[in-house]
Amino acid sequence: MMSLDLHPLFRNNRDIELALRQFVFKANNAGEPVAEIIPGKGSGQLRARVLAFLDQKHIRKLYVRREVDSGNSGRILVYFE
Repeated sequence: MMSLDLHPLFRNNRDIELALRQFVFKANNAGEPVAEIIPGKGSGQLRARVLAFLDQKHIRKLYVRREVDSGNSGRILVYFE
């Protein structure tokens, strides 16, 4: 399973956006069935930002569904076909 940890990037908005975009395209092209994005628990602002990114129409077309891990709210799973 591919994984992206956003902890080192949490202060730079441009780097977060770029890392998310590259990660989603790479996971989709690699044929991964599921990939994880780790925004961390914290205040939830980074998680909300990641979810908003994933909900953009052009990004939404790349995956089947996404969910916040029920056992760990600091982890987002993205499922591809």
